[in-house]
Amino acid sequence: MSKIGALTTRNSLRIVEALFSPTYKQKKMNFSLRAWQLSDLASLVELANNFKIAQNLTDKFPYPYTEANGLAFIQFATSDDPIHIFAIDVNGRAVGGIGIHLQTDVHRKNAELGYWLGESYWGKGIMSAAIPQIVNFGFNTYDISRIFARPFGTNWASQKVLEKNGFLLEAHFEKTFYKNETYLDELVYAVRREKWTF
Repeated sequence: MSKIGALTTRNSLRIVEALFSPTYKQKKMNFSLRAWQLSDLASLVELANNFKIAQNLTDKFPYPYTEANGLAFIQFATSDDPIHIFAIDVNGRAVGGIGIHLQTDVHRKNAELGYWLGESYWGKGIMSAAIPQIVNFGFNTYDISRIFARPFGTNWASQKVLEKNGFLLEAHFEKTFYKNETYLDELVYAVRREKWTF
């Protein structure tokens, strides 16, 4: 099997197609969530190689963002079955990413939400509409009770989009993140299965 062979497994594609069928797409905005593909590499590198994006993410999202980084990411994003890290597609082009990451051990009933979007697509409501889709995917696919996100204290846009989608601020830790030689606050937003209504 090739490095991204998991992408073509029947079970994984069946789940993706079922959960992100046209009824889940925001047609008026012309975007959908789908599996990453090797053909997305050029767009991924072009849009991800942006300091304004990287400064709000962990160091696992590097800057500069190289082709090697992109290849490694696509391999990683397509390695699990079912796939749980998706490309945000606008008119056939991957313009960002969103996914959930299952936790382990005593945290196994939780999953962390992560996302990013190319700068030229900011302010168009795309992420606001993508988050409910991925939360629905998480609760429909996995035996989890909570989905959380940890935006930086300086990332007002991320905090706003989470609040808009019903995420509640559960914790605020001062100066726990260290990014670009600066200490940053860590916020914890979450939604619970029993209270999810979107």
